[in-house]
Amino acid sequence: MITNMGKYLVTGGAGYIGGVCVEEMIKRGDSVVIVDNLSTGRKENVHQGAVFYQGDVGDMRLMDKVFTEHQVEVVLHFAALALVGESVKDPGKYFQNNLAQGLNLLDSMRRNGVDKIIFSSTCATYGIPEKVPMDEATPQKPINAYGESKLMLEKVIKWYHSAYSMKYTFFRYFNACGATSQSLEMHEPETHLIPLVFDAATEKRKNITVFGTDYKTPDGTCRRDYIHVLDLIDAHLRAIDYMNQSFANEFNLGTGKGYSVMEVIEAVKKVTGKDIPMVLGERRPGDPDSLVAKADKAMNELGWQPTHSSLDQIVESVWKAVQSPPKNKA
Repeated sequence: MITNMGKYLVTGGAGYIGGVCVEEMIKRGDSVVIVDNLSTGRKENVHQGAVFYQGDVGDMRLMDKVFTEHQVEVVLHFAALALVGESVKDPGKYFQNNLAQGLNLLDSMRRNGVDKIIFSSTCATYGIPEKVPMDEATPQKPINAYGESKLMLEKVIKWYHSAYSMKYTFFRYFNACGATSQSLEMHEPETHLIPLVFDAATEKRKNITVFGTDYKTPDGTCRRDYIHVLDLIDAHLRAIDYMNQSFANEFNLGTGKGYSVMEVIEAVKKVTGKDIPMVLGERRPGDPDSLVAKADKAMNELGWQPTHSSLDQIVESVWKAVQSPPKNKA
């Protein structure tokens, strides 16, 4: 039973995952503040029930103002750049945004007496795993600047816990996806498989490219662990209360079941009844055969269970939202 009803700061609250977090928190009666610079978030995605500040989480003057004007108890830190390919081409942009701004946020928290952070990390911190499924003890060896920037901030937060008693929970996401009645996954540019397949199904793009068909999976295409955004956020809400008992913890968030690229395409065909043109392409560098979570720790310690994350549930939620696009958040 989640009972804590305090004041929460959601960074990146105009984005896809952060926006759903705000949506669910306000639904349960929480008082929420959003900070988002709208570089990838959308103004129409800002929930009207939240207090909104436009700006960078690394802007100490802004963050001091936010912490002075609101009695923030917990920071839920979603704000980040998250394009893997871009991070390889322009690593400086990622270390500046994801690490340096995160460090400024932590210092603003310290200066204002805010000592709890729930950090949106990623399975990209693990790199190419030696074995699958991957638990929290899997060695963290990122192969791109995105994963490295997230891992570096994890390490900084751990030092802040050791030196300054900052309390933290890390969530390492696998493939966040799905839609709610008010939120639909949209990125610019779009790089995620499920939205791309729906774009092909609705003729927003000519086809979907399948990168590689010779992986060590049953159908030869990459296999990934897809988790519905509502299940992700449920874990965050549970962690708020859990942090009163455990001041430092890290969890994988996935289902423990992987679906291949071809299985995703077939599921979208089934729910839409539409043909999806495909182009077979070469493998992309650094794409592992399979990335699947072992999320027993979150299930055992948080009492968490993914209940929206079968592939059919995920694609049906997206199809419903595609047909009736979400409006501004009320």
